[in-house]
Amino acid sequence: MEERRFFTIAEASSVIPVLEEHFEKIRKEQVVIVSDRDEIKKASSKADLGGGSTCGSRYIQALEQISHHIDQIHEDGVVVKDLETGLCDFPHMMDGRLVYLCWKLGEPDIRWWHETDAGFAGRQPLRNEQGEDR
Repeated sequence: MEERRFFTIAEASSVIPVLEEHFEKIRKEQVVIVSDRDEIKKASSKADLGGGSTCGSRYIQALEQISHHIDQIHEDGVVVKDLETGLCDFPHMMDGRLVYLCWKLGEPDIRWWHETDAGFAGRQPLRNEQGEDR
């Protein structure tokens, strides 16, 4: 069984530039998928007749690249919650219990956390050492 990685706030913040790169590449591949979707649907509907598509290999390549980037993020110990918004969770120990630090693409750093069963809607601001919101 794989050992779970726990992030400090600083460690999670240091991963943000890498996540931004992955999500930028994922977005580029999503553009390919969306632009080729209709052509792929047509080819798929004619597959039993030997139909095909000139964009089929690029479509598959884009899917593989997205999968690769998600795998890379997961290998770093980060949990991708939503590809469209770039929502990610970082396992974190807070007061002796597992919670998630929460980050969304476009946010400058880690400022939120939530209980493992709460999700995005249950996000709460992280507090600094003086007890103030970050």
